[in-house]
Amino acid sequence: MHVAVVGAGIIGLLTAWQLTRQDHHVTVIAPEIGREASYAAAGMLAPISEVQYGQDRLWPLMTASRAEYPDLLAALAETTDAPTGYRENGTLLVAADRSDRDAVAELASVQQHHGMEVTALTSSTWRRREPSLAPGLAKAWDVPSDHQVDPRLLMRATVAALTDAGAEFLTAHVNEVTAGGDGVQLRLSPATPAGSDAAADHSAPETHTAEKVLLAPGLGYSEIAGLPESTPLDLRPVHGEVLRLRVTETQRATGDDHILQATVRAVVAGRSVYLVPRADGGLVVGASSREDSLTGTRTGAVQELLDDAVRVLPGIKETALEEITTRARPGTPDDIPYLGRLADHDDVVVSTGYSRHGILLAPLAARLGAALLTGTELSEDDRRMLDHMSPTRRPRG
Repeated sequence: MHVAVVGAGIIGLLTAWQLTRQDHHVTVIAPEIGREASYAAAGMLAPISEVQYGQDRLWPLMTASRAEYPDLLAALAETTDAPTGYRENGTLLVAADRSDRDAVAELASVQQHHGMEVTALTSSTWRRREPSLAPGLAKAWDVPSDHQVDPRLLMRATVAALTDAGAEFLTAHVNEVTAGGDGVQLRLSPATPAGSDAAADHSAPETHTAEKVLLAPGLGYSEIAGLPESTPLDLRPVHGEVLRLRVTETQRATGDDHILQATVRAVVAGRSVYLVPRADGGLVVGASSREDSLTGTRTGAVQELLDDAVRVLPGIKETALEEITTRARPGTPDDIPYLGRLADHDDVVVSTGYSRHGILLAPLAARLGAALLTGTELSEDDRRMLDHMSPTRRPRG
């Protein structure tokens, strides 16, 4: 079967790869490969740390997807030796002061009530584990099962696996999706990568026909005419800034490869900040979350991230600032993504609205998206999760 995958973020790429594993021919169509929201993501595989109040329906999706990561990474490793940046380094939840401690403690109790492994640490314990953290922090909790992957490396590995499997890549915008007697037609227009001075590739075809189509274009879904108009989705841009720093050699203690060993998720003056140590000495700091009219980087958001990160890890001031990335993530009213067939066409599946959980939910989204396209039999749990994510669901309440 020939499937066109519209969108080349982590969800689109992994779904395409799942399809090639079943010997289907896949064409990935996007203006750029892996340069939108997935490019900015830190890659925390943290269903426990991500749980917030009122997200009971999201928790089962996150834990189910987290459980699928080991098999997915093992299967990728059989196809390509490209690294994915997967690290089982655990997570510390940190409260900066007394008021932050009360807020994090209350959230930890909610997590523990759901059976999650969250353990309060004594100050001497967390100081021994992470001596570079600021000594005046109020409290820390251990979340040993929350790990990380590097989204940029994971996407490169997936592209390598897709290329090896014979998948095609078209650099183009998809403007319209329609149905005809010979399949699903996609009307395309040339795309020029952001920041490129090169002229648009006018050799790209004007149309592309496939038997099945996956629509995973993030916020771009609403810009596609034709069949998507039969299933309008309530998507909104949630902008966020992420910083990438580099730890210097002089900052590392003898025998250590980093100033942090675990991922740290902290609450500082009521604001959330995370610090994710990479194996190569990089350090990802993020992420702001704002819904305003500014599409570029907000200076105040960068300042707040740095101020809060320094409050938790003073050594931040001595690192090298390598990159500031700002992207808009596709959010939904209830924080549950949209995954399912379009209302008027069984051959077109939409997969979008993953907001800041896209990396964590990617294995589940890819497997279920491929199953919907190929007619694979689903378990009762799969059907229940798809009901939650249905693009035609009615708002709660």
